Amino acid sequence: MTIAGRFLRFLACLIPLSICSADAAALDAGRAEVRQFIGEMQQRHGFERAWLEELLGTATSQPRIIELMQRPAERVKPWHEYRDHFLTDERVAAGVEFWTAHRASLAQVESATGVDARVIVGIIGVETFFGRITGRFRVLDALATLAFDYPPRASYFRAELEQFLLLAREDKVDVRAALGSYAGAMGAPQFMPRSYRAYAVDGDGDGRRDLWNSWDDVIASVANYLARHGWRAGEPVVVPAAPWFPRLDGLTPGSLATTETVKSLRDRGLAFATPMGDAAPALYISVAGDAGPEYRAGFHNFSVITRYNRSVLYALVVHDLGERVAGQLPPAA
Repeated sequence: MTIAGRFLRFLACLIPLSICSADAAALDAGRAEVRQFIGEMQQRHGFERAWLEELLGTATSQPRIIELMQRPAERVKPWHEYRDHFLTDERVAAGVEFWTAHRASLAQVESATGVDARVIVGIIGVETFFGRITGRFRVLDALATLAFDYPPRASYFRAELEQFLLLAREDKVDVRAALGSYAGAMGAPQFMPRSYRAYAVDGDGDGRRDLWNSWDDVIASVANYLARHGWRAGEPVVVPAAPWFPRLDGLTPGSLATTETVKSLRDRGLAFATPMGDAAPALYISVAGDAGPEYRAGFHNFSVITRYNRSVLYALVVHDLGERVAGQLPPAA
């Protein structure tokens, strides 16, 4: 089924969840900070004030969005629970179906960009279960809530609201109907508005960038995002590791940057196999497994994946899902 088909199938049941909460309240377009935003959009980009006032007056501020912002799964779940949520038989089977259906597009994009198809598949699978779960909130509501009623990150989300309105004007996105995540991420790859404008590409050649309805656009856009953030073709992402003596010499997990090298990790007590040379950038990973710590060594491309979502757990599960799907993929016909 296409993204559009799944979108229509879920639309009737999803919209009420996002707009009918008893705690939701209409955004007051007369608030000082809202008026300031409207004035800036008028001056910078030529939007009509009356249109913006009417549009923002239809937005609803939702406490549930703020609650979800404060409890992202990457921060509240240990690795073994986070992993088990995504690496299910159902999700792997959906990945095999997806890869089989889009084998030609994945191969073409991998050849053109150097980005491993396994990682593209892993990202789409983790982000939206291959288009099955693309978000139940109106993007307008999510961004307005966070821009004006979530002080810790208000400036960031006001900038994203600005980008969303520009995107809607440029790419003919229906600003009133577009659905996304509680943070305003959109489509099968869950691009925020700024990333959509900067990295989405027209993969099917129809003259539009459509991350809701075109799988070719989705696949090409995910690859473009990773390529633009420095993906290195042919290099590994992450490998299993283990301590080779009782104490790891000062290694601390959690870094998203490759602050070590292959040699320094080995010299400080981490054993792993890799074709990468001693000087190759690397990072130390230790996460909570079912029976205790699990160890990995990550490389440059692991850090690139964390540019998509700033989480070690996210990059690990993207890699592992892509590997499992690839391992069950039937031979090409």
